[in-house]
Amino acid sequence: MGDEEAVLFANDRFYAAFVGKDMEAMEQLWGSERIICVHPGWQPLHGREDVLESWQEILGEDSAPEVRCRAPRATVYGDMAIVICIEELEEAYLCATNVFVREDAEWRLVHHQAGPMNVQPDELPEEPEVALN
Repeated sequence: MGDEEAVLFANDRFYAAFVGKDMEAMEQLWGSERIICVHPGWQPLHGREDVLESWQEILGEDSAPEVRCRAPRATVYGDMAIVICIEELEEAYLCATNVFVREDAEWRLVHHQAGPMNVQPDELPEEPEVALN
């Protein structure tokens, strides 16, 4: 598997953990240090403890949003990669940026930011279901 495919696979794992409310998988995806997360409408969160605490709060809610990652595109810069995608929620779309770094030979998330879009995205292609095994 090439770097771009491996990064997209890591991105798929992030959204699978989000949708599945799988905190253990979420913890394993994030980098070991110097991580940042900006949830829509939140202050920026810095550091593993604060970021993972925020995900525990979000995933623990019964009303956690159902999110679907659409049209992900990865760009790899050596040991760092950026994925830009559209997060589809019930009646809204967010544009998300996920930054990964290669850590211990695996792609780990070090930054996630999602925010509302002012326009409906262009027609999004249907995404094939990905086996995360």
